Amino acid sequence: MFNKNSQIFVAPMAGITDKPFRKIVRQFAPDVSMVTEMISCHSLVEGHKNCIRNFDNYDDEGNIGAQIFGAEPDLMGQAAKILQDSGAKWIDINMGCPVPKVATRAGAGAFLMKDHVLAGRIIESCVKSVQIPVSVKTRLGWDEEHKDWRDLVRIAAESGAAFVTIHGRTRAQGYSGKSVLPMKPDLPLPIIANGDIKSVEDIEDVQQLGYDGAMIGRGMLGQPWIFGRFCGLCRKPKNIGVTVLNHLDYMIEYYGVKVAIPMFRKHVAWYSAGLPNSAQFRIKVNQITDESELRQAIKDFWLVD
Repeated sequence: MFNKNSQIFVAPMAGITDKPFRKIVRQFAPDVSMVTEMISCHSLVEGHKNCIRNFDNYDDEGNIGAQIFGAEPDLMGQAAKILQDSGAKWIDINMGCPVPKVATRAGAGAFLMKDHVLAGRIIESCVKSVQIPVSVKTRLGWDEEHKDWRDLVRIAAESGAAFVTIHGRTRAQGYSGKSVLPMKPDLPLPIIANGDIKSVEDIEDVQQLGYDGAMIGRGMLGQPWIFGRFCGLCRKPKNIGVTVLNHLDYMIEYYGVKVAIPMFRKHVAWYSAGLPNSAQFRIKVNQITDESELRQAIKDFWLVD
C-alpha cells in the first residue's frame, strides 16, 4: 500500500506485469511497490480457468496491489475480496484503460471518467468489501474538453479510497503524444504520477510538481532492474543474458513451454533493443519454437557461459 517511504511504483501493464515479470523485478528491488496487470471482475468472480492470473497467490510477493476492472459495483466488491484473500496488500481500480473493449464496450476502465456516480459506487463497494486500502488509477479526462480528473479524485476521497494514480494523458490520446501533468492541486488524497517517467530526473520532475510518488510503466520494458537503481540498490546486471534466461525460466514454469515461448518474444525484443545485431537476433528469435534452441540463441547473443 502507499506510504511516504516507498514512492516508486511498478505500473500495471496488460500482458507484461504478470507473475514471472514481477519475480524478475523483485530480484533487483525487493521492496518496491508494484501493481498486477488488470484482472476482469467477471473473470475473477466466475473463476474462468483460461485466465491463469485469476488464481495467483500474492502472499510471497511483498508490497503488491492487485488491479481490477469492471462496471458492476457488487461484482467489483466481490473481486476485491477474492484478491484480498489471495494476499494482495491493496486493491487498485482501473479507471483509465483506453482500449475500446474495456472503455466503451464493457463500460469500464476510462469510461468511468464519464460516469462519476458509477465510479463512486464502485469505489465504495470495494472499500466496504475489504480491510486493505483501495486505490484508483485514472487519466486527466475523457478528452481535451473534459479534463475533470480533479472531480474524480474528490469523489474517490469521499468514497474511501486511500490514494490515486494519475496518467498524464486523456483517454482520447491513448498512449500517443507526450504525457503532461499539471502542478499537483490541493486535493484530499495522495496522488502518484504516471506517464513517460523513465529516469531519476523524470521522478525528480514530478516530485517538483508536488506529486507523492512516481509510477513507471513503459520505461521498465527491457530493463526491469531500473527499480533497483531508482531505489538506490543496484545498477543493471553484469550480464543481461542471465536475467533474460531467468525470466524465460519463470515464464515456462508459469505458463508452460507451448504458451511461454511465443509470449517471451516481446521481452527478448525489449531486452535486446539498441544492442549490436539486435535486429537480426529478433528476427531469429521470432522464428524459434523450441525451448533449447531459444536458450542457446540467448546464450550466444549475450555470451552467457
